[in-house]
Amino acid sequence: MKITILDDYQHVIKDLTCFELLKRQNVQLLHHTEKNPKILAEKLQDTNILVLTRERTKINDQLLSLLPNLKFISQTGKISNHLNLSDCTKHKVLVAEGIGSPIAPAELTWALIMNTTRQIPQAIEAMKNGDWQVNIGYTIHGKTIGIWGYGKIGRIIAQYAKAFGANVLVWGSEASRKQASVDGFEKADSKVEFFKTADIITLHLRLSEDTFGIVKEADLMMMKDHSALINTARAALIERGALVKCLKKGRPSFAGLDVYEEEPIYNADYELLRMPQVICTPHLGYVERSSYELYFRKAFENVLNYINGHPTNIANKEIL
Repeated sequence: MKITILDDYQHVIKDLTCFELLKRQNVQLLHHTEKNPKILAEKLQDTNILVLTRERTKINDQLLSLLPNLKFISQTGKISNHLNLSDCTKHKVLVAEGIGSPIAPAELTWALIMNTTRQIPQAIEAMKNGDWQVNIGYTIHGKTIGIWGYGKIGRIIAQYAKAFGANVLVWGSEASRKQASVDGFEKADSKVEFFKTADIITLHLRLSEDTFGIVKEADLMMMKDHSALINTARAALIERGALVKCLKKGRPSFAGLDVYEEEPIYNADYELLRMPQVICTPHLGYVERSSYELYFRKAFENVLNYINGHPTNIANKEIL
């Protein structure tokens, strides 16, 4: 069977230790994300098995209808909105889910919090240009960090905040707020209180029909002077266009972003990149060597199990 691994931007997958699992297989690595389904399908005509790099390519009826030889998709991490499972089932394509870890995205989130509040990248860039101490930032200590979504990542962020002497305010489902309270953290009684109180807000929600655009322009406009918004979850959690509009009005004053409405971004004139109060990273949340070993090892194991006739971790078992 021919295996194609999509969207290896950094050309690193073949150098992972776990890639040895596929050493006897017919493997094709594609490094560029192709948005046009017809062009992508031409590259995948003889592919039987797809390995997805998280959510970089959309898998839907339009693409699947052009891939009659495709039988199996191995997802790195969990299935999200990029993949239409019912379309896969319709086309008799099995989908296997993988596993992930909250560590790398939590660490990147904290790095963005630190860099956004202290304005470190701007100071480094100025120094490279021959300037000295061009700005002044803020400490984390004593600030209130608002965490929307108290799941695996949100809980880690709360502990980081505690270690840095910050206050933690949690908003989200009733269950998550209750757990935060059990863990010794404050919970907001309303979304209004959450946005008006927090100095730094970080989003840690899963994207779904219920959370799509859940952060409104009106919410952002309630944020405090010198506040910061951190988003390492999904850009679509924020009402489309609202963040740029609000940043221009100073609410929030700063932003640290790892996710965008359209990805990848190759345009150096992309508006958020041109805003001096915004720090952008290219969706690095899970892009870390240990995470890649974890994600791809499980994905490759699922591939081999399928080839050997005993598929594992199948999300659409009804077509087995």
